[in-house]
Amino acid sequence: MVQLYNLHPFGSQGVVPCKQEPAQFCCGRDVLFVASAAASCRVEVFAVRDQGRCEPMGSFATLGPVLRMAHSRAGDYLVTIEEKGKATFLRAYVNWRCMSAGSSRVCVRMVGHKMEESYSETLKEQMSIVEMPLSDPPLCISCCPVNGDLLVGCKNKLVMFCLKYLVINQNLTVLDFERSLILHIDNLIPAEVAFCAKHIAVTTELDVLILKLVQRSVDGTEQCAHRVSTLEKPVDGGNPSTHTLQLELEEFIICHKPVELLGEESKLCEIPITLESTELPTENTKCFEVQYLLFRRFTPDQSPFGFCEETKLHSVQLLPVYQTAHEETENNRELLSLFCFFSLPHVGYLYCVGKLVELISTYQYSEKSEQAVLTPQFLHVITSEKLQCFTVRCSAAAARDEDPFIDTTVKACPPVALDVCTLRMQLFIGPRAICHFKNHIILLTKADTEDITERRKPTRRMLSRKADSIKSRSNSESEPGWNLYIINTVSTIQLYREMVDYSRTYENVKTESCIHLLSEAHLLVRAAIMDPGFLKSDEKEEVLRAFRESCAFLGDCYSRFDTKDYHLALPYYRMSGLSVTEVLKRLVSEGDEIQTCERGFIFYLTHSLNEDINEELSKESANKVLQIFYLADPVQLPHILCSPCMRNVCPLTAVNYLQKVEKMVPSVVLTLTKAFMALKMGDLEMYEHEMDFYKEAVLTCGFIEQPKLLRQHKEGVVIPTEFAVHLKKMQPGLLVAATVALHENNKIELEEADTFFKMLCSNSENTTPQLLVDFWEALLVVCSQEEILQELLLRVASQYVWRISKQQLPETKPLKTTEDLINSCNHFGLIFPWVTSIMSVGSPSGKDYLEDTSKLQSLLCSQSINIASAVPVLEPLTEAGNVGLTIHILCNTRLGKYEDAIEQLLKRCPDAVVLYAQHELKGDNQAVWWNKLLPELCKRTRLTGNDCPVLISSLKAETLSVVAMELELRDFLSLLPEDGTAAFFLPHLLQCSQRKLLA
Repeated sequence: MVQLYNLHPFGSQGVVPCKQEPAQFCCGRDVLFVASAAASCRVEVFAVRDQGRCEPMGSFATLGPVLRMAHSRAGDYLVTIEEKGKATFLRAYVNWRCMSAGSSRVCVRMVGHKMEESYSETLKEQMSIVEMPLSDPPLCISCCPVNGDLLVGCKNKLVMFCLKYLVINQNLTVLDFERSLILHIDNLIPAEVAFCAKHIAVTTELDVLILKLVQRSVDGTEQCAHRVSTLEKPVDGGNPSTHTLQLELEEFIICHKPVELLGEESKLCEIPITLESTELPTENTKCFEVQYLLFRRFTPDQSPFGFCEETKLHSVQLLPVYQTAHEETENNRELLSLFCFFSLPHVGYLYCVGKLVELISTYQYSEKSEQAVLTPQFLHVITSEKLQCFTVRCSAAAARDEDPFIDTTVKACPPVALDVCTLRMQLFIGPRAICHFKNHIILLTKADTEDITERRKPTRRMLSRKADSIKSRSNSESEPGWNLYIINTVSTIQLYREMVDYSRTYENVKTESCIHLLSEAHLLVRAAIMDPGFLKSDEKEEVLRAFRESCAFLGDCYSRFDTKDYHLALPYYRMSGLSVTEVLKRLVSEGDEIQTCERGFIFYLTHSLNEDINEELSKESANKVLQIFYLADPVQLPHILCSPCMRNVCPLTAVNYLQKVEKMVPSVVLTLTKAFMALKMGDLEMYEHEMDFYKEAVLTCGFIEQPKLLRQHKEGVVIPTEFAVHLKKMQPGLLVAATVALHENNKIELEEADTFFKMLCSNSENTTPQLLVDFWEALLVVCSQEEILQELLLRVASQYVWRISKQQLPETKPLKTTEDLINSCNHFGLIFPWVTSIMSVGSPSGKDYLEDTSKLQSLLCSQSINIASAVPVLEPLTEAGNVGLTIHILCNTRLGKYEDAIEQLLKRCPDAVVLYAQHELKGDNQAVWWNKLLPELCKRTRLTGNDCPVLISSLKAETLSVVAMELELRDFLSLLPEDGTAAFFLPHLLQCSQRKLLA
């Protein structure tokens, strides 16, 4: 693996025209702050223009020399630690931009001081200096890039100031700070701190501790304020060995063992932290608790270069990466991932701080480092004589946090564990400090005397003429010399092109190096796309093209080279947007099919052709694919030929290849594919020969294994194949059986099957072909899912009702009769005798509809269909003569409305009332005999006299016999009408009394 790619990430460079030697400097959104090292105690401000041109904006005085300084993007303020008279002060400079307009007004106020109306209006035109007093001297500072909050490191504590926006009036909003939280950390003197989105990284000389402030839900404001503001002793504070350890420390130097504790384990670091809330309790008071994320302890000799007294940590950073922007608003930034970097003199460490805390990269430096700065794309490190540029893996980790489809067959990204490499090692004389913003690196160099006298010509050529001229004018008397350079990193596209060109030198020599460099180029472009300002970038379209191109290059590598990650060819080609035809043109040259049969390419082709993509290969390309698979993976050939992409393949050539494969590996799918090709050639004799080779049940299994023989997708719509069209004409039973098998094996959805049969039968959306009804009926035989079962029952019932009511005949003969369904399907029941009795009295308007009528009645005679859901579907038949009567009575019976059913029967078909009662009025429903049926029969017989022999026979033959056998004599007598004929009821009274005597 190549570890150093001598690329050119650094472009032009200029010199910042500082009047005094810089002591501290930092960058803002578009400005550079430089604090002088001289006694003048001033901060110069420079506007950074295109190509890194620096123009002075002005300057302002400080209280004393600046020890530390930082700028906050949120709030646009500068915070400093200044020294005066052996005392240190923490100050924030707000509204400093007004000085560039020529204003020299300055307002100095204490943090939290209430602004008075008398001078608040003048704050618009003057710079405000906010003094922030602390009980202990401030040692280090950090501003949160997300919300502008400030963290200050002091001995044994960290103090957090929240940024506040005070609305004075509708035209004036003033920045202020509120000391909100203090983290007391025993026995810790912070050397550096980093603060981002409630995450805190603090380092001492050899220890690193990363924390997260987690909001805690506490009921009641008073309870919250009390619990957090009360300082509690740590649990292990009373350890008896503490005093002994202190005595040892006074006499000996104790070297701790190196330790790395991640996640929950980092609680074991034995660094107690106590929170003290300093906010005034309000309804919005936030209660926090500390979550330990990482603790790492180094030892002085933990260096590949041996023991070093100066071994200590430096350059701790928290780098946020935001969600990829989808709107043209810079403020619409949502934090996606967070990374922490810190460094020893010879080794740097990059951790991902998210749901999991893990080390993702380790950087080995060629010599002792002075300082480092991390960006989403690179790590820049300065040593005693070099500016080094390393690759980083932040975009690879963030991409996996953002997109769940990364590392699937849909999308890919180079791994987080990809080896880091050095892009450039640029020589400079005496680099001392570095910072970074946008595409600029600010570098302070200060050469020793011997360095100046021994400058070599190559080193002088690195400095521009502009740099030399400014230095000679402004710093001619300064020996040794210093310079503050502003170095422009090259554009993403320019460096990307250089990486791609450079990768070609490794194509035929070092496969892994070629893939590695192309992966670096891909991550470079991906990081640019994830930048919050990407949508406003002038290079937006060019970067997106480069992203797709890098995916195509990586796809080529994984297709051509024999690597263990060959499967990545598929997701990278997908991300590139290339069609299968375009990929074939990139990889396959004429007569070179054998050379392109690497695993990655075959994997890509197999998946692409087996999926439903809206692309048809030309006859030439399809035949080329045919040859490739015959050479590389002949078993896949039948499946590949069924792909919609292969519609234009020569069927004769395909059959020839299939016959060769069949001799090696025969299968039912191969036989069906040969039959498919025979249909395309119009050779029905060959088709029938192939189809007769297996029984229908085996052919059905073949369709399950390869559904595309019957249906394919085009633009998301199911399309029947020529094979399905032929089966519809010649073997509809096989087609229906195969479609049922596809549904039961989750190869086709119910709605897809509907579309399939409607397109197959050329029916409109509003009509249902008989073949689809046949499919529903066949599916009812095997379906076991209750939800789908009820849907099918309603569908077939609705279709029967529609045909009966519209007197519409099916366009083809149904595959199954009512008797077939009753014998094969539990959801069709035997038709009740009383239903047959009603139908015998009259008949439907045409005998042609008897089959649909009997199927519907059989369906309702079973217990499967949900009758409450079916009632609206059956509504059109309620008035359709005897058919409607049977449907109406069946529904009332299933709903338990026996009295309504009897009412309807007595009114419209009294001949069937006794049969109905005998069949339905049993068990708990038998009381309806004497409570409803007997009184109604007596009533109606009395009204009609002897003119209704059916009612009389129903009353005499069956009803009175049942009632006499079931009721007590007294109850029986109470039911008889007072005006009845005694001779008529006497035999039944005797029967009832004799039953009582016998009992």
